[in-house]
Amino acid sequence: MADTQHLEGTVEKVLFRNQENGYIVLELNADDGRITVTGELGEADSGEFLSLQGQYATHPRYGKQFQAESCERKLPDTVFNIQRYLSSGAIKSINKGLATKIVKTFGTESLRIMEHEPDRLMEVPGMTRKKCDEITEQSKQIFALRGAISYFEGYGIKSSYAIRAFRTWGVQCRKTAEENPYLLCSDAIGMSFQNVESYARDLRIPKDAPCRITAGMIHVLKHNASSGHTCIPLESLAEKTVEFLEINEIAFYIAYHKALEAEDVIEYLKGEREFVYLPEYYTAERYITERICAVRNRIPSEERNPDEYDAMIAGIEQNSGIQYADLQLRAIRTAMSEGMLILTGGPGTGKTTTLNAIISCFEKQGLNVCIAAPTGRAAKRISDLTGYEAKTIHRLLEVKFDTAGILKFVHDEENPLPCDVLIIDEMSMVDVQLFSSVLRALHLNCKLVLVGDSDQLPSVGAGNLLRHLIDSHCMPVITLKEIFRQAQQSCIITNAHRIVNGQMPDLLRKDNDFFFFHRLDFDSVAHLTTDLICWRLPNAYSYSPFKDIQVICPTRIGTLGTVEINKTLQARLNPPDAQKPQYRSTLYEFRQGDKVMQTKNNYDILWTKDDEEGAGIFNGDIGMILSIDRQRSEAIIDFDGRITKYPLHMIDQLELAYAITVHKSQGSEFEAVILPILGRMEKLSYRNLLYTAVTRAKKLLIVISTPEKIAQMVAGTRKNNRYSCLKYMLLQELSNYDAANNQENS
Repeated sequence: MADTQHLEGTVEKVLFRNQENGYIVLELNADDGRITVTGELGEADSGEFLSLQGQYATHPRYGKQFQAESCERKLPDTVFNIQRYLSSGAIKSINKGLATKIVKTFGTESLRIMEHEPDRLMEVPGMTRKKCDEITEQSKQIFALRGAISYFEGYGIKSSYAIRAFRTWGVQCRKTAEENPYLLCSDAIGMSFQNVESYARDLRIPKDAPCRITAGMIHVLKHNASSGHTCIPLESLAEKTVEFLEINEIAFYIAYHKALEAEDVIEYLKGEREFVYLPEYYTAERYITERICAVRNRIPSEERNPDEYDAMIAGIEQNSGIQYADLQLRAIRTAMSEGMLILTGGPGTGKTTTLNAIISCFEKQGLNVCIAAPTGRAAKRISDLTGYEAKTIHRLLEVKFDTAGILKFVHDEENPLPCDVLIIDEMSMVDVQLFSSVLRALHLNCKLVLVGDSDQLPSVGAGNLLRHLIDSHCMPVITLKEIFRQAQQSCIITNAHRIVNGQMPDLLRKDNDFFFFHRLDFDSVAHLTTDLICWRLPNAYSYSPFKDIQVICPTRIGTLGTVEINKTLQARLNPPDAQKPQYRSTLYEFRQGDKVMQTKNNYDILWTKDDEEGAGIFNGDIGMILSIDRQRSEAIIDFDGRITKYPLHMIDQLELAYAITVHKSQGSEFEAVILPILGRMEKLSYRNLLYTAVTRAKKLLIVISTPEKIAQMVAGTRKNNRYSCLKYMLLQELSNYDAANNQENS
């Protein structure tokens, strides 16, 4: 890491400003001349004096820039700079003419009078009471915000967090934070627990303070949620929190009971064992349980007409020339007759054919069908397979933000989706919070068809939703098992089924779509991977390294992890060039022409596609950088036809995507997949991960490994065990529901 450097000077002009997070690009008039400054500096306007800490960076096209990490500021103190500041638009009600009058009246005292004696503005020629009150109110907000930013920056807290704190608590933000600094960890502000700890120590908050312990247990619960757990046992939470915070168990339980009373955490009794939830995960699992039980058997038996269903199916078979297998027929009839259905099965078992028939039957009934999937690539895939428009779940529900900046959906109980049937594909990727939001957006009579492969990896988000829905028997489940003749000709498909059944794939056959290369050391695996994507596959199959071939890795780290392979492939496929602008993130040097992936949901980024406009680029979306403009501080990126102006200050949300992890590949298919696997990777050497990786390939799969490593993964029956009470809740609720029905009928 380069040494921190110092720069100070007066703001000449602001080139770019993001009001949400305080990111700014400005020209600073320093002793050595003007220099461009970037960073999360919050509010800054022409005429202000800034004292900055950071680092210089030089770009071949845009020259020297200063990347600021911290800032001390003071308002201008000369007549010239005060007039420039007031003329800059910092206070909306003051234009250039009025700025001149104010400075002419009060000189260097102008800003002090506006802050402490605002009524004296009536001394300015032509000032009205209404205008004076407008300026006073706006000035209060400006001075208070600047004061908050300066205060928090004094403790090393970035201005972006100060801005959020001010928007959440207003002029009381300093007092609120000092009384309980751990409130800065809330979703509305978003500071990490570790960063708040430093501030809390400066305020001399005791280690055993209940506010610290509550924040610590919430931090532990959030960490476990990021690993897939919707809740954890109380004894585990106590052990982890006590160790993490270095406190005693008595202090933990005192704070824990206070947190329960305040509903900062929720306790649920599963049998004889207490489980602890963050409120949002408990609410999601409870709502899923109650909603499914409310919908179950909602369609009266007299409305079911088996003869009508069979006639529709027969007509579809005749028109399409397809004769459905017994399980397919059962799935179609169940979709027609029941309110909910889970349709599952591996590749080549006819899920898409069955789904097309189900959609046709619904359309013959005059029902409005919506199709959705968790990711953009998954939605595009199911749209291509069925011929029907599909949207991402987020786009279907439509995203909005509340006043605290927390994500909400437009469609909910008050504003349900206008559909009679909702079909969701790739259900294994859907977590409990998203599914809860989906159910909230459906009216009670809306049919629900959930399609997925329960043998794939579970969702990145918390919960093991599809598996728990299946295991609880809360709705009909049809599992397609027969591999159809055409699919049997593909070694990708037959080997995928062998893997999921615990059998070794055929690694010897060399005349089909599945190829195995035996390599023993990391360097030879990395070399062959690079050779295949850069030269051999493009020459042999005319595949594009950018559009058709995807390297998929079990892990991010190590020689065969995505980070190192991405850097190697970028150097070969898109090397540095003086004519190609580039921009450095924490991990990568991005340049024009790079293949990239979005790594977190971002609902603010606007895009255009043909004549359509929209917002939102989501976790797992893959695109290509078309251009980088350092002056505008933006890149133009094509995400599967959606053209975005991507702000460079958010570049850490991108990663190179020449190689991606198995988890990130879920819901996608690629023409050709290269799968390099070597090394111990004990936590990643299991069957479901290998199966998921293999089923990402459409036409060609190349596995580079050893037979012993493949055998280890096939034998690895490690389940994705995740703490969750959803299955238990469903079984309990269904038992109560059935008991009540039996009592009513007796």
